[in-house]
Amino acid sequence: MRTDLIRKTALTAAGLAFTGGAIVGPITAAYAADAKPAGQTQSDRKPAGERQLGVRYEAQPNFYYCGPAAARNALSVQGKDISVDAMAKEMGTTEAGTNSINDITPVLNKETGKNDAYRSVEISSPDADAKQTDKLRADIVKTVDDGRAVVANIAGTTTDTDGGIHSFEGGHYISVVGYRDNGQIVKIADSADPNTASYEVTVEHLADWIATRGYATS
Repeated sequence: MRTDLIRKTALTAAGLAFTGGAIVGPITAAYAADAKPAGQTQSDRKPAGERQLGVRYEAQPNFYYCGPAAARNALSVQGKDISVDAMAKEMGTTEAGTNSINDITPVLNKETGKNDAYRSVEISSPDADAKQTDKLRADIVKTVDDGRAVVANIAGTTTDTDGGIHSFEGGHYISVVGYRDNGQIVKIADSADPNTASYEVTVEHLADWIATRGYATS
């Protein structure tokens, strides 16, 4: 599959089991950007093949809370406002990050109030193939259409649709909060920096970004 990703470094075949979400860079204070009024968290109606959820965004308060922050932003689309500290405790997050998506999925289910609201999906190969990419696209469309956000564990560097570079060689967690073109382009809520809180990537780039790791989806 064609990709202009700068490939991941220091990843092993056991990527999903040992994928700390800590990132290297300046600590960013919690910040609310493009916040929706309380209760305004249902998906905005868009043309056919397009939908975007209302996110009450907050940036992560330190370099290793990307897992709890991504989960917090994802849950905000359901109208929930949950402490990242409380979620970090449940996920076992440390200064090394959050181990894998499997530590986040149970917390999403608990806070959603349904044991089967989310499940973990692994892309274990170094690069996503067409089947894995198509599954990711279908999972994002279904989850967003259900009024929920996807949480993804990513690593490496990718380019968004505006040419912006997003690099997390040590691993990171993001939320997927919308799509257009029937899921070919997806909307990201990224807790790392409020200056780049939201951007779009192709689903092919996202699949390769997730490769060796996994995502939580309906």
